[in-house]
Amino acid sequence: MAAFTRLTYHQRVHNNLLSSLTGPAAARPRTFATTRIRMSLQESAPSLAVVGVTGAVGQEFLSVLSDRDFPYCSIKMLASKRSAGKHITFQGRDYVVEELTPDAFQGVDIALFSAGGSISKEFGPIAVGKGSIVVDNSSAFRMDENVPLVIPEVNPEAMSGIKVGKGKGALIANPNCSTIICLMAATPLHQHAKVVRMVVSTYQAASGAGAAAMEELVLQTREVLEGKPPTCNIFNQQYAFNLFSHNAPVLSNGYNEEEMKLVNETRKIWNNNDVKVTATCIRVPVMRAHAESVNLQFEKPLDEERAKDILKNAPGVVVIDDRAANRFPTPLEVSNKDDVAVGRIRRDVSQDGDTGLDIFVCGDQIRKGAALNAVQIAEMLL
Repeated sequence: MAAFTRLTYHQRVHNNLLSSLTGPAAARPRTFATTRIRMSLQESAPSLAVVGVTGAVGQEFLSVLSDRDFPYCSIKMLASKRSAGKHITFQGRDYVVEELTPDAFQGVDIALFSAGGSISKEFGPIAVGKGSIVVDNSSAFRMDENVPLVIPEVNPEAMSGIKVGKGKGALIANPNCSTIICLMAATPLHQHAKVVRMVVSTYQAASGAGAAAMEELVLQTREVLEGKPPTCNIFNQQYAFNLFSHNAPVLSNGYNEEEMKLVNETRKIWNNNDVKVTATCIRVPVMRAHAESVNLQFEKPLDEERAKDILKNAPGVVVIDDRAANRFPTPLEVSNKDDVAVGRIRRDVSQDGDTGLDIFVCGDQIRKGAALNAVQIAEMLL
């Protein structure tokens, strides 16, 4: 079957920016080009709804669904009232975006949510009450002890027993993007030697703050190069040619919410409240894909060569670790890719023996950090 053809998000953002400078684009329908109409529509397949379909992750949901030939008998495109009425062409068919209302989930088997925490809190339980299985990309339910927090390659057992066709709704939470990217690499090593302490420093792209932030980074870059003051609508300081502490609210303990997500979500996913986790999250002027420096302390010895072998065989992970050529993972080479890349695999010389490792991880925040992980969860429901 022909591969799904689509613009990269970089290209879509660039085109949207050009459109905003040359004329109105509101009337133009969003189009997912295909070389051939794919045969995902199946009468016996589940019915889908994509909530927040006009956002960056919502659009990526559609890309991933098409890339993976996810089977469905029908699909609803749902968004806010201001987006209702827009047209989206998906797999050769035209869809009109519907306003998100409580009645929208009637007959929906799987609902993929990416419209923000407040929307999820309001409409997630409504969808579940109507029999839908909700896969939620927000932070609304992640730390609810009754809601599974799932990375399919890491803890699929957490959603055991939840399946389409049982006539019962359920909530499943997608972890935070930085947590997913980190644990895709750390978990295979943890399963072998047990991590007792993890120190994470993140370098997070504009994509984590949505399409508007990506567009502002492009605009600011142009403005700064032209000697103009940068437009600062999304962040309260210059982003182009700069970096700063993650913009999440800072808590009373001095950590921001993004950093505490890494702490708390890791413990829940690993089902281990004793593991020590600390994080520093930084926003960097990269368009798409997060990078993370991860320091691991193990209960049992694990040398770097064995660690490299473990990572080479881990699902969803690719090793890029060429010391001679100084070639290691970069955000650019994982953008629009499914796999998380790992490199800089080396013994922590500050620890005795082989009980510590440093690794460097890069992953596409919109794809594996959000949409792909959610669709993989949906695949496990079939």
